[in-house]
Amino acid sequence: MLPIRDHNPSGRTPYITYSIIFLNCIIFFSYWGSINDPVIINKFFSIWALIPYHLSQGEGFYTLLSSTFLHGGILHLAGNMLFLYIFGDNLEDQMGHFGFLVFYLLSGIGASIIYYLTAPLSPIPLVGASGAIAGVMGGYLLLYPKARVDVIFFIFIFFKIISLRAWLVLGAWFLLQLANGTVLPSGKSGVAYWAHIGGFVVGSILCLPTFFRLGGLRFWKDSSGHPPHPEAEYTLVKSAIPKVKSRLGKKSPWG
Repeated sequence: MLPIRDHNPSGRTPYITYSIIFLNCIIFFSYWGSINDPVIINKFFSIWALIPYHLSQGEGFYTLLSSTFLHGGILHLAGNMLFLYIFGDNLEDQMGHFGFLVFYLLSGIGASIIYYLTAPLSPIPLVGASGAIAGVMGGYLLLYPKARVDVIFFIFIFFKIISLRAWLVLGAWFLLQLANGTVLPSGKSGVAYWAHIGGFVVGSILCLPTFFRLGGLRFWKDSSGHPPHPEAEYTLVKSAIPKVKSRLGKKSPWG
């Protein structure tokens, strides 16, 4: 399942969410041309990526944050930015621009610390915003468990867009990370599952002040877990491309 959008419009322009997406893209494309050169990219990551072994030697504590603005490939970047785009605006709406920025950065640092604690001697660099974005997802689940999220559901070569509640989409995602993180050795699976788990938990905790400010359990009771704004509705529209018949009187394959 791949989330593509939610039905939860925000009440203000999410400038911080957009700025974080822009900054991640700018940083990635600044070194994209060297990503297939192992000498250059390994040197770059050795400075800016989180390498647990270096932290255990008392070095590179700034990488707890800098690593969250690096990505290992275009799909890695695209996936993370899609999740941030879907879920970030609503938290920024409730926390305010500065509050959300602090929340995002602390979620990223918290995710990095949790990952480090699971593999303190690992020499493998950790890069990616997914820990911080997992924090956003954890906060979103706390505030809007019944918001509708559209996902692309893949079955072999077929796919279908279906609408599910946030608690199901994000809950299933978290349980998958937990299952994989428990079974696979940390730092050796190619995916930083414990950064995802840690970010999700840290983000949920950091979102508690916002949750209580909104009324806590009364907020859940009043909203029933739904967004405070009327849910957005999406409809499929017919293509404006005209159907063209071939000379044989049959519709062309593109019609």
